[in-house]
Amino acid sequence: MTHSRSRAGAPRESDLPPYQVVLAETDWGSLQTAFGSGEDLPKVLAKLLEPDPKVQVTTLWELGELVGHQNTIYEATAPAVMYVAGILTHPAAMTRRPYRDSPIRATLLGWLASTLHDASDEIVARNEEYLPGFLTRGTTVAALRDLRPMLYRAVAPFLHDSHKDVLEAAVITALLLAEHPALAGHRAHLAVHARRILDTSSNDPNRRIAWRALEAWGHNPPGPEPLSEKAEDREPHSDGRGDLEPPF
Repeated sequence: MTHSRSRAGAPRESDLPPYQVVLAETDWGSLQTAFGSGEDLPKVLAKLLEPDPKVQVTTLWELGELVGHQNTIYEATAPAVMYVAGILTHPAAMTRRPYRDSPIRATLLGWLASTLHDASDEIVARNEEYLPGFLTRGTTVAALRDLRPMLYRAVAPFLHDSHKDVLEAAVITALLLAEHPALAGHRAHLAVHARRILDTSSNDPNRRIAWRALEAWGHNPPGPEPLSEKAEDREPHSDGRGDLEPPF
C-alpha cells in the first residue's frame, strides 16, 4: 500500500548523507506516518543510539509501527530508512543482544530488509495488478525505491561481515536493493551469497528471498521455492516484527 505523495524527495548523491544530517534537515513534522505527522520521529530515531539493547529493539518496533504499519510505505518511511542505514557503522550498532549474542547491527539490517520488502518488485507487481498507478513517480513507494543505489552503498560493507547474523541480514537487504537496474552489475556476486543462504540458512523467509532473486536473475535456483506465497505473508518480512520480539 502507499499513502499520498512523498515530500521527502530522493537524494541523488552516490552516498547516504550522514545520519545527523538526515535527522536535522528532514522536515519530519510535514511528513505523514501511520498515526499522524512525523514530528516525534527525531526523538524515536535518536533512541536507536542508546546503549541499552532493550531500548534499541523496542524503538525499532515503535519505528516500524510509525513508518511501516500494515506493510504500508508512508511519507516518513524513506528518510527513516536513510537514518537507520546511516547508523549501521555507529558504535551503538555493535551493542550485543542478550540471549542471541548478536549485534544490534543485524537487527537494524533485518528491519531495513523488512521495510524494503514492502517496496520490492514482487510486492509492487502484486499491488499494481489491483492498484494501477501504485508506482507512479512521486509516490511514497517510488521515493523509497529511488534510494536503493544509495542504500546499497551503506549495506555492501557488511556482505563480508564475520558475524553470521549480520552477514545474512546484509545479504538479504542487498538482494532486495539489487532489484534496482543501476545495481545489476552486483548481481553475479550477490548470487553467490544467495546460494549460500539457501544452503545454510534456517530462516525460510530469507531463503525465499534468496531463491526468488536467483530466479529473477536467471541463475536457476535449486529445488522448489521455499514457502508458499500464503505462508510468506505470515512471516517476518511481511510485518517487519519477526526479530523484534523477546527475549531481547
